Amino acid sequence: MTTLTVKDLLPEDGTKGTLVGRVWLPQANGPAVVAVRAEGVFDVTAKFPTVSALCEEDNPAKALNSVKGERIGDLEAIVANTAPDGRDPSKPWLLAPVDLQTLKAAGVTFAISMLERVIEERAKGNPASAEAIRKEVTRLIGDDLSKLKPGSDQAMHLKQVLIDQNAWSQYLEVGIGPDAEVFTKAPTLSSVGTGMDAGLHPKSTWNNPEPELVLFVSSRGKIVGGTLGNDVNLRDFEGRSALLLSKAKDNNASCAIGPLLRLFDDTFTLDDARKLDISLNVKGTDGFVLEGHSSISKISRDPTDLVAQTIGKVHQYPDGFVLFLGTMFAPVKDRDAPGQGFTHKRDDIVTIAAPQLGKLVNRMRTSDECEPWTFGIGALMKNLAQRKLI
Repeated sequence: MTTLTVKDLLPEDGTKGTLVGRVWLPQANGPAVVAVRAEGVFDVTAKFPTVSALCEEDNPAKALNSVKGERIGDLEAIVANTAPDGRDPSKPWLLAPVDLQTLKAAGVTFAISMLERVIEERAKGNPASAEAIRKEVTRLIGDDLSKLKPGSDQAMHLKQVLIDQNAWSQYLEVGIGPDAEVFTKAPTLSSVGTGMDAGLHPKSTWNNPEPELVLFVSSRGKIVGGTLGNDVNLRDFEGRSALLLSKAKDNNASCAIGPLLRLFDDTFTLDDARKLDISLNVKGTDGFVLEGHSSISKISRDPTDLVAQTIGKVHQYPDGFVLFLGTMFAPVKDRDAPGQGFTHKRDDIVTIAAPQLGKLVNRMRTSDECEPWTFGIGALMKNLAQRKLI
């Protein structure tokens, strides 16, 4: 991976927003919560030992801006030292901007991705069958369900029509039914940040990136900010059986989040997040280029509805959670042969970007090639205690 720059990281308006990150501090042998400002990167861990703790504040942006912190360096130097190749372990580097929060994801939240899930299921994980099935599914249910409200009378009527035609699918159930699909993407603290390698199961031969908006939510269910995410997906595993969802979604380095958390303030609000256009670019060493996008304005379920279906009286998250909102991106462009569709190859560079959130850049490797995940909750608690921060 080429060396990242600040331009590869920051939103279009630079540091005007309230930006939060996590940085590995070699001298502390642990992570620091940092505020990213025009004057540099400031360690605020003494006040907020974790990002989770910051998100629990009544007004996280105001709380962060009231703390000066200790300057630990220029953002440019820290970003340049983040990619695993050529990293100087004696200097700081960026981490994913999430720590104790549970990593949750919503699926099948856009009509076009819902159709692709139906196709995966019917193809049984075989990309060669997908094109013919795609045409048949589109003939039956169309390709524009964006105006169909999940759980509505109209949606329930469509459900019955499809059942009568033996065309119903478990993916249509969560796509247009009353209950959203919300699952645990990966273990707490296991996500990788921008500049890091992202992982694919070595046995997968049909897979794709999923560019998504990731919301940060407090233990009280309050949405406090957002960032970008890549909900790396194995189409062959999940297509064979929905019961393989965990293996399709949760592998070493398969959850990428970043580059920075942008807290809601006067410069960036939930309404702004609802209008986000997220772009995707995949560049392969074979010269292949894939472009895609996902518009949050076309989501079938409002972000507040998805959050409400995740947390409440039946499920609590004492340390808060982050929620991937799903994607409308449908990877149908052929890479190797007609009808075979897209799949990753080793060393693909995936860039997910939004003007208000910056860029999340990752190189694709198999999960066993990526840096092992060794710093878990126990290690974090021990480290913070040794530093007398908790």
